[in-house]
Amino acid sequence: MNHIVLFEPEIPQNTGNIMRTCVATNTKLHLIKPLGFSLDEAHLKRSAVNYIDKLDYEVYENFDDFKSKNKGIYYYLTRYGRRSHTSFDYSNKDNLDLYFIFGKESTGIPKKILKNDLSHCLRIPMTSNVRALNVSNSVAIVIYEVLRQQNFNDLLREEPDDDNHKGKDYLER
Repeated sequence: MNHIVLFEPEIPQNTGNIMRTCVATNTKLHLIKPLGFSLDEAHLKRSAVNYIDKLDYEVYENFDDFKSKNKGIYYYLTRYGRRSHTSFDYSNKDNLDLYFIFGKESTGIPKKILKNDLSHCLRIPMTSNVRALNVSNSVAIVIYEVLRQQNFNDLLREEPDDDNHKGKDYLER
């Protein structure tokens, strides 16, 4: 199973966008305190739209609490990573839980955490004109690369034809 982990997220709109991405990709979300917002804030609910009730998520008191309850392979997204996010094999043939950890918007993941697992620190390639991408964009980039390598698991490849969707033949009609 794939997991997105937000270490001390600060901005509710980013977390709301990530919640929507997690629902769209059947990915569990883990939130590590302290949070820079309340989970019932109007901004957060607005960003996650009507999907928050479909979200599989858990909140932890701190990073040690998270690590004690979750076993698998941890990947850390950091601008200091020396390998691209596309250079890892996420095909997950052994059915291990894969955790993709993203730091808080202002300072990222603490160095003391990163330096304990340098071989799993990864970076999204970009120019030197910016320090980092927005965290919700980074989550989307990474989880879709993971899913691409996993052949998109059970995600829909065509628009369903039901009360909430227009159907796969919408463009032809």
